[in-house]
Amino acid sequence: MCQAKIWIKVGNEEREYVKDITQLEIKGEEVWLKSFFEPPQKLKGKVTSVDFLKGKVIIECEAFPG
Repeated sequence: MCQAKIWIKVGNEEREYVKDITQLEIKGEEVWLKSFFEPPQKLKGKVTSVDFLKGKVIIECEAFPG
């Protein structure tokens, strides 16, 4: 089974945000993240890169989620 790691990119800096994401949905400017044991999360941003071998998804945002 493959779960993805979500990385947030702001400017030139990237930070790992969450692990074990099983589903990602893009709805307009929102990216919804779903996993097995956590409630869905939403981010305002855009997916800029997906590396299937590393299970890494980069989402570009205006600021890091706090």
